[in-house]
Amino acid sequence: MRRSSECESGRPLLITCSDLFSIEPNALFGAELPLEVEIGAGRGDFIIARAAATPQRNFLAVEVSVPLVELIDTRAAGAGLSNLRVVRMDARPLVNLFLPASCVSAYHIYFPDPWPKARHAKHRLFTSSFAGNLHRTMRDGASLYVATDVRDYAESIFSMVTAHGLCPTAEAVAGLVATGFARRFSAEGRIVYAQTFAK
Repeated sequence: MRRSSECESGRPLLITCSDLFSIEPNALFGAELPLEVEIGAGRGDFIIARAAATPQRNFLAVEVSVPLVELIDTRAAGAGLSNLRVVRMDARPLVNLFLPASCVSAYHIYFPDPWPKARHAKHRLFTSSFAGNLHRTMRDGASLYVATDVRDYAESIFSMVTAHGLCPTAEAVAGLVATGFARRFSAEGRIVYAQTFAK
């Protein structure tokens, strides 16, 4: 396996799920700062820019694709970002099992795979259990930023997170124009359904 990059503190930027049974953010970063998590970080466009602009926060990029994880890792190391880590794993066990309660200050979930066919719906990221664990892992006052281009999925997501106690707010969705999908959908003239929720 390729060795992970390291930041100046010597801590690895790239974490593989085989290294972990749980994730303790303070130990992972070596600094007790508010934590933001992007699920499905893709090429890392949004989270790398946000980590660079917000050094007073820690950031965790979550992605399952090996090439994309390696790309984010390389880009983050090249930018010298000591406040960003990359984890290669499915977001569902991360949120449902690995993260402790009340540790996340913001989640960013942009354009999760909608699995549009009925027989594939079971593969969707958002379920009632997942929404409940987003709430569990969020600190009081934390934000959840969500965007999708699929209306039915948006309605389902918004309904689930609201049912688990998250409240819609008027705050702009932080990464709405900063991801690759967002730029592509905007260029194609697609409607994007986006909402910020708070705990």
